[in-house]
Order: sequence, then C-alpha cells, then structure tokens
Amino acid sequence: MNFLSFSRQATGHVALAALATIAAIVVIPAVSPLYSVINATVYVSMAVFALSLALLWGYGGILCFGQSAFFGLGAYAYAIAAINFGYTPAAALVAIIVPALFAAALGYFIFYGRLSDVYLGVITLTVTLILFKLINSTGGDAWRIGSARLGGFNGIPSTPLLTWPGGAMLSPSAMFVLSALCLFAVYAFCKYLIRTPFGRSVIAVRENEMRAELLGYNARRLKLQVFCISAAIAGLAGMLFANVVFVSPTVFSLSMAAQVLIWVVVGGVGTLFGPVAACILLQIGTIALGKLGIIDPGIVLGIILIVFVVFVPGGILPALLRMASGLRARPAANSQPAAQKEAIR
Repeated sequence: MNFLSFSRQATGHVALAALATIAAIVVIPAVSPLYSVINATVYVSMAVFALSLALLWGYGGILCFGQSAFFGLGAYAYAIAAINFGYTPAAALVAIIVPALFAAALGYFIFYGRLSDVYLGVITLTVTLILFKLINSTGGDAWRIGSARLGGFNGIPSTPLLTWPGGAMLSPSAMFVLSALCLFAVYAFCKYLIRTPFGRSVIAVRENEMRAELLGYNARRLKLQVFCISAAIAGLAGMLFANVVFVSPTVFSLSMAAQVLIWVVVGGVGTLFGPVAACILLQIGTIALGKLGIIDPGIVLGIILIVFVVFVPGGILPALLRMASGLRARPAANSQPAAQKEAIR
C-alpha cells in the first residue's frame, strides 16, 4: 500500500469516526437514562486511555506495563489543581501537562539509559505500584497540596466538575458530549500523527531501531517524544474519568494497568479503532457479568486475554480484516477463465 492510498484510507476512517461521534452525541443523551449516560461517559474516557497505549505500543513499539501511572496522575493533577485554582479549564490543562512532564523525566532515564524493553515494562509497572502505595498512605490531615487533601484510600471525593466559561457546571449529558469529542479528537490526532514524518520515523524505529539509527534517526529522542505524547493522552483520559467517578488510588491499581493491556491485545496491536472498540465492548460485558454475579469479571478478562494471546495474537480487528480480504479475493479467483487458471498452475 503506497502512502497516497494509506492517506485516503486514514481520511476515510476519520470521516467514519466523525459520523459515529455525531450519532452518539445526538442519540445517547436523548434516549438513555441518566445512569446510562454516565456509564457511557466512563466508557468513552477509558477508550481515550486505550488509545494512549495503542499509539505507544502499536506504533512506537514500546510496551508500557504502567500506563495507568499517567492516567492516575492526570486524575489527581486535575482534582488538586481544580480545588486550588477554582478554575477547572486550567486544571484540565494541568492534568495533561503533569503526566507528560513525569513521562519526560522517567523516559529520559529509561531511553537514554539504553534499557531493554523488559526493564522498561518492569520499571513502569513498579512506578505505578509505588504511586498506588504512596497515595494509599496519605490519609492524614497533614497530607495535602495547597487546599486539596489527598485523602489516602478514600481519595478526593469533592473534586470540582468541569464548568462552562460562565461558571456553570457541565451536566452529565454535556460531559458525555465533551468526552466523545475528546475521543474523536485524540483518534484523529493519532491518525494524523502516524502519517507525518515524525510518525513514520517512530514506526521505522519500531521495526528496526539499529537500522533507523544507521540512517540518521535519533531513536532515543523519538521514543521519548512518543512516550510523552502517550502520557499526555492518558492524562486527558484521567481528567475525563475524574469528572465522572471520584478520584481514588484505584486509578493507579494493578487491575487498571492490566485492563488497558487487555483492551489493546483484544482490539489489535498496531490499530487504533480496535482497542477503542474492545475497550467499550469489554467494559459493557464486564458490567453485565458483575450484575449477574455468576462469575468474577476479572477471571473472564483473564481468560479472554489468554485466548487472544494464544489463538488470535494479532487481535480481533486485524483478524476480521484478513477474513474480509480473503472473502473478497475468493470470488475474483473463481471468476478467472479456466485457461488462465491452468496457466497459473
């Protein structure tokens, strides 16, 4: 596939995503009860989170086991900044900047220290668990940043919600619309990014880092840059999540770190739409299983992960695309003249 056809295909994907976003914005708040709108907002915020790892792992080739560290930092940075500033749009910007700066500091030592992928995964997961333990131990009244009490395992339940420029809080429906628009914006941005010279350079480093360096690319700098971009997207997801579900140490938990990996594996590493779809569908499925109470949803997610790693390692979306391509190619092969088929043999 040449670049022109890839560009047209990417534009088509973004157009379809825009139509889906418009349909969701129009239909869901109009026909769904309040709790369904709130659940849908959670699903969408988590889909933004899934996109952050889909970009980092699928196109940057960097498997980060601690992506929830940036998600949690975004949520806590928003809550703390909103309480201290009293102006939530500025707090939302802080929620994006803080994880990116943290990723820049952490990534500098990882990538410029020439650590292997295994050590990168271990270090990022360890940082996430450290943050989880640290935030859980901040229950005393002395643990505060400015006017914001960290709250320990109770979290920060009094997080101010996003407001309109006039100061009025966003309604649940408006919050869903904002989250859906953010999801579309991040998806379109990621699609655009991988088509730029920077994105193609990142993909080149993923394919063969040594060859890319011999061609003059600064592999360490490219990895650090995409690492920071991914962290900023995860911080945005954390900010959206903080406006729907109150901020607590669970945003740094091991289950949060595992879920995003499952979404990307099931959806398809190297795709953007796949992890988004897998994230939303698996969340709907786990909530339904939780209501039934027959089996622990965590066990089901673990089984799904094992099945996909063993039998569908590329993810569901690439598998479906291969099946569709094979079905399209079969009629074309059957329509060849008998003499041409014999010549081919």
